[in-house]
Amino acid sequence: MSGIEADTMLIVGMFLAMGAGALSFLSPCVLPIFPAYLSYITGISVKELQGSKNTKVRKEILSHSLFFLLAVSLVFIGLGASASFLGQWVQNLLIGNSGLLIQRIAGIFIIFMGLFVAGWIQIPALMKERRFQQSKKRAGYIGTFFIGLGFAAGWTPCIGPIFGSILFLAASNPGQGIFYTMMYVIGFTLPFLVLSFFLGSTKWIVRRSGIIMKVGAVMMIMMGLILFFGLMPSITGFLLDLVENTWLSKLG
Repeated sequence: MSGIEADTMLIVGMFLAMGAGALSFLSPCVLPIFPAYLSYITGISVKELQGSKNTKVRKEILSHSLFFLLAVSLVFIGLGASASFLGQWVQNLLIGNSGLLIQRIAGIFIIFMGLFVAGWIQIPALMKERRFQQSKKRAGYIGTFFIGLGFAAGWTPCIGPIFGSILFLAASNPGQGIFYTMMYVIGFTLPFLVLSFFLGSTKWIVRRSGIIMKVGAVMMIMMGLILFFGLMPSITGFLLDLVENTWLSKLG
């Protein structure tokens, strides 16, 4: 495989990881309680948050959101780095085409989790939420940070399967795993920050979260199949040829 093909594979995988992060945020486990989280950490009621256009209120929302997301990012990136290290360690222990073996295991896991996210199979152990209990008093910035740690470590039903798939992807690509995790974090944090200022839009998205999850689940299953059958090099080669032919036709 050429260096250009390897870079293209990395870019494709990173964009898929970013999409997985956005899917985690838009999941029924996170988005519906998103206004309540903001209300708790800022001490402002959900109704006031959704209707407020005050600059001071929005600055407070942003500052608390940044502390919350910093904690979430630290946990997610730490887990991704650990998965990447573990994947490298396993590859060093195994003999032969271990990279393909790990990719196939990751592919099976991602397909399985895609079926779960779509609701086509049930896994009772993943249907239990494990979030920290929260008090009703307003959280300061340090409190917001620890709430973020609790949220990330809570492993809610929808985030667990999706992020778990990213961890398997990181383990199957040890040298690139940290990049996948970072793109997942970006995909999760961007809609969080955007919707912090447009809380009124969350109701519209929540009503369509079921469709969003099924579309995302189908993409997860497709990614799992691609990994299992080792089709990523063929796909990246096709994309490179397509880009090259497009540029040649323009130059011609």
